[in-house]
Amino acid sequence: MNGTKRADIQMGLKVSIVLKEDQRSGKLTEGTVKDILTKSATHPHGIKVRLESGLVGRVKAGTRQ
Repeated sequence: MNGTKRADIQMGLKVSIVLKEDQRSGKLTEGTVKDILTKSATHPHGIKVRLESGLVGRVKAGTRQ
């Protein structure tokens, strides 16, 4: 899963996201999805989510727990 389809992402899913400030470096942050913020079915740069830690970013990869 590459994080561009909203249907692939569910609350409780463990994901790697890129934060806004890390977009240039591509540094990934791992966490568990708390909220899905993107309303459209797809997004070319990844679906925007809020992690349980409160961090917000776009999903780059994910795996089921």
